[in-house]
Amino acid sequence: MMDQSRLEGTIPVLKTPEVPLLDLRAQYETIREEIRVAIDRVADSQQFILGPEVESLEAEVARYSQCEFGIGVTSGSDALLVSLMALGLKPGEEVITPTYSFFATAGAVARLGCVPVFVDIDPSTYNLDVNNLERVINKNTRAIIPVHLFGQMANMDAVLEISRANNLFVIEDAAQAIGSEFRGGRAGSIGDLGCFSFFPSKNLGCFGDGGMVTTNNGELADRIKLLRNHGYRPKYFNKVIGGNFRLDALQAAVLRVKLKYLDSWTDRRRKNAEKYRQLFNQAGLVVESNPDHRQVVLPAETGDGRHIYNQYVIRNGSRDDLREYLRHRNIGSEVYYPVPLHLQECFVGLGHQAGEFPESERAAKETLALPIYPELSDQMIEAVVSAISDFCLS
Repeated sequence: MMDQSRLEGTIPVLKTPEVPLLDLRAQYETIREEIRVAIDRVADSQQFILGPEVESLEAEVARYSQCEFGIGVTSGSDALLVSLMALGLKPGEEVITPTYSFFATAGAVARLGCVPVFVDIDPSTYNLDVNNLERVINKNTRAIIPVHLFGQMANMDAVLEISRANNLFVIEDAAQAIGSEFRGGRAGSIGDLGCFSFFPSKNLGCFGDGGMVTTNNGELADRIKLLRNHGYRPKYFNKVIGGNFRLDALQAAVLRVKLKYLDSWTDRRRKNAEKYRQLFNQAGLVVESNPDHRQVVLPAETGDGRHIYNQYVIRNGSRDDLREYLRHRNIGSEVYYPVPLHLQECFVGLGHQAGEFPESERAAKETLALPIYPELSDQMIEAVVSAISDFCLS
């Protein structure tokens, strides 16, 4: 552990400029007038739930994601939930998903009375290790949810090959991956269904909660539309038991403005990632794996597509000390995710033990997300790398 004296009075707090993990104000300043016009348009219409704004956004996101259909919903979490509902999963049936992910991935499975079956991750990409899939498939398995974590897609060729051989559905959790690509295909367009989140911190974020389901299957699209509005068809005549998963028109209007800029923002994120890589290499801190206190492992790109860097995640052998050091230097960071899903208290009934998924558990102890948003200046990136270099060499 770090000597506490290094964190008490010896860190030059004012040495570097403040670098927040995310600065949405900087983004808003560039599009303020367009956003105000869009919000006024909805206010003047007085149509706030679904309607033309949502329908336009659905078509635009579907087209952007190379899909035939888009269905706007209340959040990324609800996108996962309504997708599982649309596939008709029954209590006790199993869904395979990585244990290193945001809780909603497995939470949606459990909410329907189904069983999340966890697999470990590839240590370089943090996506599910496809070599672990076939050994957990059995007669109760109905679906696989690959998570395109941090903005890079999972190996969808392998996922599809295994799913087709076993007659399984595939739901892409693309909450962090809008616009990412794998071998020419966009996130959300390859599986049976794709699920997106528009939480404000996402690359494409709204002014609250919002989500989208994409698909190329017209029957599934129609069923999700039915389910998102209490199963009404027509109004007050319930064909099925659905829920309130309707997207607000105000959120759709905001997202339509932002979608026009998404590719340019992604290009900036990718340039920022390359700047980090250049500076970390110049500092002599980079190793490929198993970092100690003096080293970092940088995000890996597979070369199979487009990484959109929803997060920029490094590894360090003294991650918690590093994060505290950065805090004293006015540099924001975040841990995604400190506890793998198989070790969460709510899943204790599944009977998993520590050590069962070693790569996920090691990632939970070593990973740290650094600022990567498009408005970062080179000076800010230099300040981040300088602070980490000071930590590693001290």
